[in-house]
Amino acid sequence: MSKRIVSGIQPTGNLHLGNYLGAIRNWVRMQDEVAAEGGDCFFFLADLHAITVHNDPAELAANVRSMAAALLAAGIDPAKAVMFNQARVPAHAELTWLLSGTARIGWLNRMTQFKDKAGKNREGASVGLYTYPVLMAADVLLYRATHVPVGDDQKQHLELARDVAAKFNTDFDVELFPLPDPIIPPTAARIMSLRDGTAKMSKSDPSDMSRINLTDDSDTVAAKVRKAKTDPDPLPADPAGLAERPEARNLVGIYAALADRTVEQVLGDFAGQGFGAFKPALAELLVETLRPIKARLDQFAGDPAELDRLLDVGATRARAEAAPTLDSAYRAVGLSR
Repeated sequence: MSKRIVSGIQPTGNLHLGNYLGAIRNWVRMQDEVAAEGGDCFFFLADLHAITVHNDPAELAANVRSMAAALLAAGIDPAKAVMFNQARVPAHAELTWLLSGTARIGWLNRMTQFKDKAGKNREGASVGLYTYPVLMAADVLLYRATHVPVGDDQKQHLELARDVAAKFNTDFDVELFPLPDPIIPPTAARIMSLRDGTAKMSKSDPSDMSRINLTDDSDTVAAKVRKAKTDPDPLPADPAGLAERPEARNLVGIYAALADRTVEQVLGDFAGQGFGAFKPALAELLVETLRPIKARLDQFAGDPAELDRLLDVGATRARAEAAPTLDSAYRAVGLSR
């Protein structure tokens, strides 16, 4: 079986630099590599996952479009990858229910992300928030994925998807679902806040100065880098010298990720220099990287009809790919369609 990669992202509004360097840039690279090898990539906007917490309906619809625009602007090519949103492929929800008879409460009780997201108010959390790892399993298994890109916070969910697949295959004596393997992209970067090097860059941070949005213009990007929190010490020659300097480590890591270089190589160029020299170099690199993305984003954002058309094209392809797997799952459990 040729390589088949499936991955999704929640449509939470404008993407920021952390999303781009942590996931989206790697999606673009994977789509090119997998397409050249004759495989398939499915990249979806996880709008069904988004409704596990309350959303304003109009805002959610707008976020789906803006996220689609950002993915396209960042380099996702509908000719090479299938891009769509879950809600337009009902098989995601249908397979989730079939798999809910296979997944076990004990497995879900071990999911640490539910505990983190529900906090102290677990009784007030939605059922969807508790069971969304089963939807994640369905997202992957529906397209018989062979590989799934994961970060550290998603490894546990992929393990659950593998457990669900193995148990379903065993319970119903079928070989329907491959057990997907994780891909941990070597170039995936963990980007932290520009105001606090110990916290991830996040859209939910109340300070817009904490993040670089893909919608920011060049002057804004440069200003945010200039005002980013640092320390007074010069940059060291060795990465070990950044261990107790989270803000410095973050800025050097951003530069390394953008330049496709190692931290060691970046420090080799800037060792002994202060941030008065480093920040302008980082700002220039960021501006040059993000300027064409911002231009494409503005173009796509100004044409919602084209965004809807491209999402429709992707959903049509996704439905066609999903249908045989869903039909086989119905037959396996004795609910022939």
